[in-house]
Amino acid sequence: MQSYEIPVGPLHVSLEEPMYFRISVEGETVTGLEVTAGHVHRGIEYLTTKRNIYQNLALTERVCSLCSNSHPQTYCMALEDIAQIAVPERALYLRAIADEIKRVASHMFNVAILAHIVGFESLFMHVMEAREIMQDTKETVFGNRMDIAANVIGGVKYDISRETSAYILHQLDRLEPILREQIRPIYATNRSITARTKGIGVIGLDHCIDYGLMGPVARGAGHGYDVRLAAPYGIYPQLDFEAVSYPDGDVWSRAMVRLDEALVAISLIRQCLAKLPEGPLSVGPLPHIPAGEAVAKTEAPRGELIYYLKTNGTDTPERLKWRVPSYMNWDVLQVMMDRARISDIPMIVNSIDPCISCTER
Repeated sequence: MQSYEIPVGPLHVSLEEPMYFRISVEGETVTGLEVTAGHVHRGIEYLTTKRNIYQNLALTERVCSLCSNSHPQTYCMALEDIAQIAVPERALYLRAIADEIKRVASHMFNVAILAHIVGFESLFMHVMEAREIMQDTKETVFGNRMDIAANVIGGVKYDISRETSAYILHQLDRLEPILREQIRPIYATNRSITARTKGIGVIGLDHCIDYGLMGPVARGAGHGYDVRLAAPYGIYPQLDFEAVSYPDGDVWSRAMVRLDEALVAISLIRQCLAKLPEGPLSVGPLPHIPAGEAVAKTEAPRGELIYYLKTNGTDTPERLKWRVPSYMNWDVLQVMMDRARISDIPMIVNSIDPCISCTER
């Protein structure tokens, strides 16, 4: 059988963002993959050392749109560790609420794109319409639909009144039955979805370990690591939830993990609103940030997000570096695509919830 190569990207109809793949195939079967990155490198890690610690709040939020709340939150946690800042309890609850609202919107976007790639356009529109409930919630509570600017060093800069709390609960009451009773059963049982996703892009638990995979990609292969449970931070130790995992490691499992995690996130938001204590939103005027270094990590929508920060006693970081879950996900595509069909390539790429922005920072 004739062997040949297919170039996909960096601009291609089946890719959401510019990444270049050189795919080796025999007939319709993928036999090799080479990934070439760097097309939209922005040098953000370098830019953080040219801006002060306050300006970097806005900069880190723009590393990635769907994980935009997780980046400044993790950055703040590293600074708070160095300066020994105790974040008020109310602020910790508000941070968790913001994080889980973003998680619901992020996961729903990914599964909607899956339906679009499969060709199930009515399902794509249905999921995106339901996702608008969360988008409207973000716009109402934070004033923005993507970069919500919820975090400050030592706390948060938004608050939730009783009226706003009631509004959020109303929005969750609208979304949850749609997600639980309509959307999830379609992905779980509909032949149009399962025939194209079950047994496709398979990885095993050993691959999760070898490639350092985290987040829904790893949990879709039975690796139930979740930072919120394995290395609890913020208010998560006081919340009741379990990690979601599926054993098969295919495209379908990764989609189901995201749908189930969206329902878990809704439950966490409800718990936070029910337990939300009174108190300050931040520590007030910040103390001097001394020289030091710290590592902080959170569970972003795509998985474990790690920040390393080194300060030198000035208001400008000496070094700021982050490890994003997308970086490892790109590498494992060579396993997922091995012996796959050409028609499955867009679906497998989408299943890792690809993000060029946070990979090429």
